[in-house]
Amino acid sequence: MTRFDRYVLSQLMVLFGFFALILVSIYWINRAVLLFDKMIGDGQSTAVVVELTLLTLPRVIALMLPMAAFAAAVYVTNRMSSESELVVMQASGFSPFRIARPVLVFGLIVALMSGLLGHFLVPASTERMRERQAEISSNITAKLLSEGTFLHPTNGVTFYIRKITQDGALQDVFLSDRRDPEITMTYTAAQAYLTRDGSSTDLVMIEGLSQGYVPEDGRLFTTHFTDFGYDISAVVNTDVSRGNNVEFLTTPQLMRNPKKVMRTTGVSPGAYAIELHDRFNQSLIGVAAALIGFSTLLVGGFSRFGVWRQIIGAIGLLVVIKMIESAVAEPVLRNAALWPLVYMPSVSGFAIATGLLLWVRRPRRRRRAVIQEAPA
Repeated sequence: MTRFDRYVLSQLMVLFGFFALILVSIYWINRAVLLFDKMIGDGQSTAVVVELTLLTLPRVIALMLPMAAFAAAVYVTNRMSSESELVVMQASGFSPFRIARPVLVFGLIVALMSGLLGHFLVPASTERMRERQAEISSNITAKLLSEGTFLHPTNGVTFYIRKITQDGALQDVFLSDRRDPEITMTYTAAQAYLTRDGSSTDLVMIEGLSQGYVPEDGRLFTTHFTDFGYDISAVVNTDVSRGNNVEFLTTPQLMRNPKKVMRTTGVSPGAYAIELHDRFNQSLIGVAAALIGFSTLLVGGFSRFGVWRQIIGAIGLLVVIKMIESAVAEPVLRNAALWPLVYMPSVSGFAIATGLLLWVRRPRRRRRAVIQEAPA
């Protein structure tokens, strides 16, 4: 690589790291807040919440890499254009394709990172997150045994325990079940125990009161009991599916035996084709996004008024690429033989960038021809 290539590539990598950090942080924090509220509301510890939040990070990074590559290419090209660096390079005889070479190398580096994430890290983190969620869902202690906190293990159910003794007794228990629209049941007890019988889980309450409220006519039924067993199996929802999913498999596992993968996961051939080929397509989109950002701004050339129109045009072209990506999913889902359509977004991106670079060359050739034909 020449000094110019290294200079442009270093600028792109620095800005890429900056934009990737900003975009990933914003998107990841938004998702983390939602997950934090849900998990803390279910009585999970901070360590569990942090672990699950970190497991979502590889997927977030994979989603943001093409956008960060596009933003870095646009920013660097805009700065080089405003400081006349591109004008100098073009005047020295560099063609648009020659100037775009470090941008292509930059896009390939982004594609390598995106491929590492999409083919290996994202499936591994997704699988691990599914396993941890299954463990948490099957752990009754994590769902219900939390002192001094109103928990909502499922919609329409509220559970509260004032204190848990060392022998496992639950003191001052409150349970509200509002799942039946015709009657609301509320149970209070001085003491309670959790018991398990196979797949069934019961809450045995001692010395308590049950209240049934009928909203239709406003009647309230109360019953005092010495001991009462309440089946909470449906409340804790311990039946968590542990089946395989194509999202949990790395790309080599997907490609090793397609028929077996489709049989064990239950996905259709179209869904299998989309999952497999989209992982390669996402890597290529990172390259196309960087080239589109560079070539679109190069069309504008140097201008004292800036290249904001070209920036808006580059964003519009990226939106078109995403629209193509959404449009090709349905045909491939119906017919797996149409899997080449999955690569249409990246191919379209390369075609747009190539066309723009060719367009930049045309005016220069015409101006040279006019100069040569002018009389001395």
